[in-house]
Amino acid sequence: MQSLITSALATYRLTRLITTDEITAPIRDRIWETHPPETSRLGYLITCDWCSSVYAASALQLSRMIAPRTTTAVEMVLALSAAAALLAAHSDS
Repeated sequence: MQSLITSALATYRLTRLITTDEITAPIRDRIWETHPPETSRLGYLITCDWCSSVYAASALQLSRMIAPRTTTAVEMVLALSAAAALLAAHSDS
């Protein structure tokens, strides 16, 4: 059974991919062209960590119901990435 900590870290990492990471900036920029965050719920959703985290967690849970083994592997990668990023940010301060 997947631990709450692993799921939380995976949700955090997936949320950051959606809202902040440079690698997904072209996708966000393309969405913002037609759905600006100031006037569109979709645009706002992909800028808000709190909002996106609900959908990220829901997607991971739904995915676990459909393909539990694959989701467990993906969650582990996301969780390890999150832990590494948080540790790196802490060691820089």
